[in-house]
Amino acid sequence: MTYTVDEATRPALETFQGFDVDTQLALLWFGYLDLKEQLNPAPPESVEAIAKAVFDQIQDLSQEEQLQAQRDIINGANQTYNSVSPNTKLDVWFLLAQGMEDGSIIQVPSDYQLTGETDEFVALIKQLEFEQRINFMLTVVQAFG
Repeated sequence: MTYTVDEATRPALETFQGFDVDTQLALLWFGYLDLKEQLNPAPPESVEAIAKAVFDQIQDLSQEEQLQAQRDIINGANQTYNSVSPNTKLDVWFLLAQGMEDGSIIQVPSDYQLTGETDEFVALIKQLEFEQRINFMLTVVQAFG
């Protein structure tokens, strides 16, 4: 299945891609927090099993290695991640965010503040409907690999 960027999400995507890797990681975290209450409980079993395998590989690493693994995904350097479907990629990120919540994955530092450069991006995202936000997330995570 191919996802295309609709015109409502294109400015947000272009802005997101201009941020450094660590800012992108933080924005994914905050995006998950924004969406998590509205997400359906579980993806199809085939998607979940593959995503869980990728997640488990990352979870088994030290915290510094977990952070590097996430950076590698964003930089397109994780071959396992690169080979899975867009829905599986999205589920990997949701599992990573859940792991951050429960402490099994390195967390965004509690004192982390997004830079002022992200304000425009956040404003663009807040204008999107829920389905557009999910489409945006799918497009972002597909572009990583």
